[in-house]
Amino acid sequence: MNAYTDIEPLDYDEAIEKYDPVLGIEVHVELGTATKMFDGAPNVFAAEPNTAITPVSLGLPGTLPVVNEKAVEYAIKIGLALNCSIAEHCRFARKQYFYPDLTKNFQTSQYDEPIAYDGYVDVELDDGEIVRVDIERAHMEEDAGKNTHIGGTGRIQGATHSQVDYNRAGVPLVEIVTRPIPNTGGRAPEVAAAYVRTLRDIFRTLEVSEARMERGNVRADINVSLRPSPEAPLGTRTETKNVNSFRSIERAVRFEIGRQAGVLESGVEVIQETRHFHDDTGHTSPGRVKSDAEDYRYFPEPDLVPVAPSREWVEELRAALPELPAARRRRLLGEWGFTDLEMRDVINAGALDLIEGTVAAGAKPQAARKWWMGELARIAKEAEKELEELSVTPKQVAELVSLVEGKKINDKIGRQVLAKVLDGEGDPAAIVEKENLAVVSDDSVLEGAVDQAIADNPDVVEKIKGGKVQAIGALIGPVMKATRGQADAGRVREIIMAKLEVG
Repeated sequence: MNAYTDIEPLDYDEAIEKYDPVLGIEVHVELGTATKMFDGAPNVFAAEPNTAITPVSLGLPGTLPVVNEKAVEYAIKIGLALNCSIAEHCRFARKQYFYPDLTKNFQTSQYDEPIAYDGYVDVELDDGEIVRVDIERAHMEEDAGKNTHIGGTGRIQGATHSQVDYNRAGVPLVEIVTRPIPNTGGRAPEVAAAYVRTLRDIFRTLEVSEARMERGNVRADINVSLRPSPEAPLGTRTETKNVNSFRSIERAVRFEIGRQAGVLESGVEVIQETRHFHDDTGHTSPGRVKSDAEDYRYFPEPDLVPVAPSREWVEELRAALPELPAARRRRLLGEWGFTDLEMRDVINAGALDLIEGTVAAGAKPQAARKWWMGELARIAKEAEKELEELSVTPKQVAELVSLVEGKKINDKIGRQVLAKVLDGEGDPAAIVEKENLAVVSDDSVLEGAVDQAIADNPDVVEKIKGGKVQAIGALIGPVMKATRGQADAGRVREIIMAKLEVG
């Protein structure tokens, strides 16, 4: 047990006043290839345990690995998108360590010769501030299997036994390692989460991974260290392993800053170690003392030839890169006419793709933004879901917008129709027809309802004729009620004003 287990963390704001945090982030992304990194086993999610394997996946004696060319292509694309140099010649290495999910007792990775190196990515924070994060390297490797610890809390500590599923063993990974990220101050948690979100968006744009964090497609190891001032040498770092949500990244960084500050304030040295984040408490706990590179006894993989991508191939991949998220956001901002604040709200809500799809399906940008950031955002919040998890498509929202703007339904009915769409009752136009929800546009019907409202509210009529035109709402209400909310309020207002001869 660590000597400082019982030391209380310092309050976060106080910790930031006394210490300068420095981040370092290692992001692992599972590549969406059809097969694994070094063999023909299928790269699939949620297969029956230990069925998506071959003798190569298990490292059985006499088996030989072969590099997956598509994985190399995806790794180069990632490197190019992160402004990295692409190696003319690189090789794989054996990273030696024992753990039950590594049947070979080593991981095939890259050490001193990564496929991509010396890059950067610009990260935009919620208020528009840009933070440049320098990338040291992006290297290829294979994933390990998955341990399931039975008993206790589900972690290895306190478990009665463990089960191992080797389906994930050999899945292609790219690990992206930053250089130290200084000068983040109190925004360190936000910077860490925004950086990983930026990478997630790039992976999806490149179509190299589904990049679903809840599935473990993207996992982040978060290094945090503290120093007394920005001029001081870097402090001792800890590495919180496999954090797989943006909220958890922020919480892990925040807790580690407070925890390390409490350790330093007590006069004890921070231990360089791995740590585990507990989502239920927001705390981290010790893992193992952090190994340095020499402890892994890296040496070149003797069973794999070096990888030497031709410059022609690299340039072909560079020319074929899609529009990256930052450039796309700038373009859409100009095309849609949103304010900077509106666009940031859209991005922060995860609505950019949804609005773009809705516009592509025929809706005007502001109308698409209104529905996604208004009623749908409210529904998502109440259901504690992300917008993209709602059971409605951009095409359906565009159809709803068309019905409202074509005055076939009004906003109130639109919200009712949307609720039915979310309940799986069909597309908006079909629901309107089936439920007879179209706006009442027959003037004879509206005039009859208006006449009744005028007859029932003589005092309101007198106010309107006396110059208080705003009182007309008291007549529109009964008309809307009489027509089950299906009247066109604008047309009702016109009819009332005509009958009362006010303008």
